[in-house]
Amino acid sequence: MHRPVIDLEPWEYEWASHVGARRFIENWTRGDAQHYDRSRMEDDRTAQVAAACCELAVAKWTNQFWSGHVWKAHEHERRKDLPDVGRHVEVRRLRTRETAALRRHQIGKNLVLVVAKPVMPELRAIEIYGWIMYDKGWTLAEPSDYDPENTRLLQPHHLRLDLQRRTP
Repeated sequence: MHRPVIDLEPWEYEWASHVGARRFIENWTRGDAQHYDRSRMEDDRTAQVAAACCELAVAKWTNQFWSGHVWKAHEHERRKDLPDVGRHVEVRRLRTRETAALRRHQIGKNLVLVVAKPVMPELRAIEIYGWIMYDKGWTLAEPSDYDPENTRLLQPHHLRLDLQRRTP
C-alpha cells in the first residue's frame, strides 16, 4: 500500500520546531509517567519537535486547523481534552515500533486517530500511515508490554488511507 508523504514547507518546519521546543521548555522540570522507560526513549527535545511536525503534517493532510498548542507542566491534565488537530483528531507518532499507542483515557471522546512517522533525521517529511476511529482502534489493539491496563498498541494494517472518509 502506498502511504502519502507530506513535505513540510520551510516555514512550517520552522513553526513546528518552535512549538516542539516550547513544549520541551515548558515541561523542563516535569517528571516522567510511571510507565516510561528512559532506556527505550529518545531525548525529549527531539521527541517534542518530531511530534509537532507530525501534527502539522496531519493538519495539512486532513485540511484542518493545527493550533500548535503549548502547555505548562502543571496544565498537563487539561491538555488531555485538547485534540492535536481540528476538533477531533489525535495524532500518534511512530518511532521505533511499528505500532501506535492508544490510551484508555481517550476512549469515548469521538476522536479520530491518525498515525504518522517522520522521515528521520531531518523531520522535513512525514509519512502518513492512516486513520481509524479511536474507540474502534482500542478494540483492535493489543495490551502493551509496559502499561497493559491503560495502553494498547495498534498494528498499522488496521488503519485506513481513503481520502473521502478520512476524518469527520
